[in-house]
Amino acid sequence: MRLRIGTRNSHLARTQSESIAEQLVAAGHTTELVPIITAGDRSRAPVFASIGPQGVFVREINQALATGSIDLAVHSYKDVPTNGPDELAIAAVPPRIDAADCLLIRTELVDRGNGILPLPEGARVGTSSVRRQAWLNHLRADLRPEPLRGNVPTRIRRLQEGGYDAIVLAAAGLERLQTSGPDELTVFRSERITVERLDPERFVPAPAQGALALQCRRDRADVREALAPLDHSATRNAIDAERLLLARLEGGCELAFGAYCDSSDSKCVMHAMLERKGHISVETRHGAEPLAVADDLWRLLNSTRSGTPSTSC
Repeated sequence: MRLRIGTRNSHLARTQSESIAEQLVAAGHTTELVPIITAGDRSRAPVFASIGPQGVFVREINQALATGSIDLAVHSYKDVPTNGPDELAIAAVPPRIDAADCLLIRTELVDRGNGILPLPEGARVGTSSVRRQAWLNHLRADLRPEPLRGNVPTRIRRLQEGGYDAIVLAAAGLERLQTSGPDELTVFRSERITVERLDPERFVPAPAQGALALQCRRDRADVREALAPLDHSATRNAIDAERLLLARLEGGCELAFGAYCDSSDSKCVMHAMLERKGHISVETRHGAEPLAVADDLWRLLNSTRSGTPSTSC
């Protein structure tokens, strides 16, 4: 079967899509990558919340799916709105890789006396995610979060050039690019940059961070059948729980909210972190079934919720 795969045109997005294409080819299909520029890619807004409503990194790709210009799309799952088009379906969720954020620090500035964020007082930390900004301010009020956009190599280059003392990136993106990225990604073998993984139980990541969503038209039974072997039920269950909370909070990129569900063992552990009116709420619940645990967390968060949080992810 020939499958046209829609993808954003960044190096990371193409790397993700190529990994899926390789699996499909191994299963006997032929593939073609179709790069698509999204509204989020075109925007030069300094923070993600200023780009527009949730879905700005997937809307054009979804339109291509709807019109039949492509057969499937490979998304970073955290970019996918919780209220997607009815005619489209998430046909498969491959195994998730590390959901955590990473702090990349200029090595000469590392200060091990400062706990989870080993940075000197007043350090400039680059990130355009206001979720990350909120967590940084919560853990270290002295830090100076500053806007930083661009692809991963661009962000790392700006750190290496001294524009920032540290930057925050998703561990999954770094992991996927390590073996295939441009020269800037030799950061992993460089003494100039120190990479610190941030514990996702304390620096709670965005819902679905580290996961991919393979999407197609709901009426394309042939494509859904081709993608079914790539689905990982444990990952899908964990992501469904995280996105259930996101949907109930009516949040997108304008909400400072993190959720992380670890269901790798027989029991599920889920962490949620929410900013509202400058106050951070942190909750953790355990249980046997991810959606039930998400329900418990929703009741906890909603019981103390007053108004809609004004900051962004």
